[in-house]
Amino acid sequence: MKIGLIGYQGSGRSTLFAWLTGVAADPALAHVGQSAMAEIPEPRIDALAKIYNPKKITRAAIEIADTPGLSRDHAGSAGRLATLREAGCLVLVLAAFDRGDPLADLASFDEDLLLADMEIVANRLDRVAQSLTKPIPRQEREQLQHEQDTLRLVLTAMESGKPLRESDMTEEQLKVTRAFRLLSEKPRMVIVNTADDEEHPERFTDKSTSELPIVAVPAGLELELARMSPEDRAEFEAEMGVGGADRDGLIRQLLAISGHKIFLTAGEKEVRTWLLPKDGTAVDAAASIHTDLARGFIRAEIMTCADLVRLGSEREVKAQHLVRQEPKDYVVRDDDILLIRFSV
Repeated sequence: MKIGLIGYQGSGRSTLFAWLTGVAADPALAHVGQSAMAEIPEPRIDALAKIYNPKKITRAAIEIADTPGLSRDHAGSAGRLATLREAGCLVLVLAAFDRGDPLADLASFDEDLLLADMEIVANRLDRVAQSLTKPIPRQEREQLQHEQDTLRLVLTAMESGKPLRESDMTEEQLKVTRAFRLLSEKPRMVIVNTADDEEHPERFTDKSTSELPIVAVPAGLELELARMSPEDRAEFEAEMGVGGADRDGLIRQLLAISGHKIFLTAGEKEVRTWLLPKDGTAVDAAASIHTDLARGFIRAEIMTCADLVRLGSEREVKAQHLVRQEPKDYVVRDDDILLIRFSV
């Protein structure tokens, strides 16, 4: 699962990338972008490790992609944004230092995303129109005509400045657009990169909504603090009265915005967290572990991490009849620990 960072040149996008992933931005990749994995913090892992003393602990991770900085005159933006079409979520990095105007940048971003999507849709409409001039089977012609009608609606809405996520489209119409991975359809989050001495970050975060969450972070300062020893960092923060951004909370927020959650597996061999779409079922969880588990799925044996930690052992959880048997269509919950029963 990929999170795409985008920002104008000089927004501090690569600094944020380094802070979130712990991987230094490589200047040699500035024109093509780079990716790194960021582990998803999960405090329940430590509690489970005390119970099982496992040979291995594995934490799920998300891929964070740092894209080349965009030009404010929109030149070349469509090509640079193309690398983000596989991302599940976009993070817009806006500069609020050196007299930056993040609100103006946000409006300009929206224009960049729409222009990039309009180019994709317009090019596809041209290809569909050419195909419809040729003799083709009736079923294929009907499918192409449906696609043409849908994309015309999409293009008209975009030309009026309306992104796809705000459009009133049917599920059948959305099936057409999903194939193109349009940027204006993706969930978004804004991170405002503030000055180190910003006294009123709420002037940015007060504009946050559930559809567009906004977080304010002094990325440069936080990166420097992350490079310090815990002792030096605590002393610096106490002396200067700065820092303290919740990196772990931000990563978990990115996970939620992208439409994913985690589930857990636990045993003496390994304690592990796994990624799963927010509506993922027991058989989806099985498939994320191994395709054989999904193919031969019988049932999922589920207990909650809260029950296990409270009681101290699987034996006690079972003794109190707190292990459930769930079918393949059971929607996995955040605190679930799964054991998949399957046939070979």
